[in-house]
Amino acid sequence: VDAVIDPPTGTNENVIGYAYAGKFRERAAYRYTVETAVYLADGQRGRGIGRILYQELIKELKSRSINRAIGVISLPNPASIKLHESLGFSKVGVLSAAGRKFDRWIDVGLWEIDLS
Repeated sequence: VDAVIDPPTGTNENVIGYAYAGKFRERAAYRYTVETAVYLADGQRGRGIGRILYQELIKELKSRSINRAIGVISLPNPASIKLHESLGFSKVGVLSAAGRKFDRWIDVGLWEIDLS
């Protein structure tokens, strides 16, 4: 499942943002749970684009009878936390040093939303 916003026609820019959902886990027991992500190009944050993308993605997931969506957030990331919580996601845990970015270990937060 993907939701993408392309730039206005006639501009020289590439895609300015996208959202997607993928399998949360491989086992069949988790087939109604997805992991979600939203990415925005540099300079596109704070304009409501991430919210629009996420809202469209959530609508699509509901139409496919997905039960839960899990947002995985590199910490610290107050803007992403604010976005997720404003859309109805709730914090359910933190995995210590579970990710690696910019040559260092980072904590990863898990937020979930009930889509049923």
